[in-house]
Amino acid sequence: MKRMDNTRRRRWWVLICLFLAIGICAALAGRWTNRNVDQMETRQRSPMSPVIMIPGSSASVNRFDTLVKKLNALDHQDHSLLKVKVYNSGRIVYTGKIRPRDREPFIVVGFENNHDGYSNIKLQAKMFSRAFNQLKSRYAFNNFKGIGHSNGGLIYTYYLEHYFNERQIKITRLLTIASPFNFAEPINRKTEMLRDFEKNRDKLPKNMIVYSIAGSENYVEDGLVPVSSVEAGKYIYQGVVKSYTQVTVTGKLAQHSALPQNKQVILLIQRHVLKHRQPQQNRGMPTTGNNNKLSR
Repeated sequence: MKRMDNTRRRRWWVLICLFLAIGICAALAGRWTNRNVDQMETRQRSPMSPVIMIPGSSASVNRFDTLVKKLNALDHQDHSLLKVKVYNSGRIVYTGKIRPRDREPFIVVGFENNHDGYSNIKLQAKMFSRAFNQLKSRYAFNNFKGIGHSNGGLIYTYYLEHYFNERQIKITRLLTIASPFNFAEPINRKTEMLRDFEKNRDKLPKNMIVYSIAGSENYVEDGLVPVSSVEAGKYIYQGVVKSYTQVTVTGKLAQHSALPQNKQVILLIQRHVLKHRQPQQNRGMPTTGNNNKLSR
């Protein structure tokens, strides 16, 4: 009889513990759901539209300091500058901050592994994905713009094709500066990277507007990247995204490393990437004179 009583007690305790566990799980699930709903509502209401920039090979998070300074002077704005460095260990370090009520801050994401080569571009795109996931949780924006200089444009392309799978967040514009989509090879000899980019192009965001800028010191290259390699971006983006525009900048500061400080490049960013616009009479792509060439 005592054995039966003990067995019944154990069964009751098991049932009580089971119901308690179910109740706790239900409460936690409810809190998680409410928190997600709150975050979604906050994201939908967010006025922030950051400009997230990726530097090229061998460059640090300081690569765009001059560009941001010149844009702030041109725009008569005070865009914040936040720098994010992703280490090989996965550690992510933030420098600077985003001012309260800044709707269009600049965020630069750089890497400890900032070496050249397709294998490293793949790794850097994965690192960027980690940083982006942190940024979207911290700042709850629902759209952003991208700028990539040199290999930064390649990292963006690989990221968008392989990691960017967002339903609540849109990339509205992407501007690449001197990005060698076919490295230094002639277009009749496509690299593995360009072939991969073409193969996965259907994964690119369809509503994105893309600008690709090439520099030309001698109408052939910018001192490092061939113009034909930059123009190979059309095989990736054209006909897939909302619009694709290719611009060639010549003249002063058209050398590869100087392009982010080039006046015409800065004007392109100010007019066609930032939400702020110049007065009506100054709008439009700078296509006149000897400094620019526009092709679609």
